[in-house]
Amino acid sequence: MSNQLTSTTDSIRLFLHVIGATIWVGGQLVFAALVPVLKAKDAALPKIVAKQFNKIAWPAFALLIISGAWNMATLSKDLPASYHIALAIKMVVVTLSGVAAHLHSRAKTSKGMAMWGGISGLTAISATYVGVLLAG
Repeated sequence: MSNQLTSTTDSIRLFLHVIGATIWVGGQLVFAALVPVLKAKDAALPKIVAKQFNKIAWPAFALLIISGAWNMATLSKDLPASYHIALAIKMVVVTLSGVAAHLHSRAKTSKGMAMWGGISGLTAISATYVGVLLAG
């Protein structure tokens, strides 16, 4: 019974992390694809949609941080140095993604929005890839 409970707990922890990543990373990709269409319809629409997206994106980012910390708390103490290096890289790119997204939302110029949005998206995708490496 204990193994089944552990398995259930592990699956819930992983599920929460994947849901957070789906919204944070996937949402950024979908939004980036929609920006030109929204702009063509009305120049104000991207900002309106971004404000609405942020209502779920930031809670998803928080879920990623919390479930990521939970994931790290369950790690074996005898993992190889290469695993810890990859984990450190993931933490750096996750942090960069959050900082870049914050700067993107504060940018006043289209160049700043594009630059910070691109950096946030690329680092979010990078964190996802490193996460897959860690899971393998």
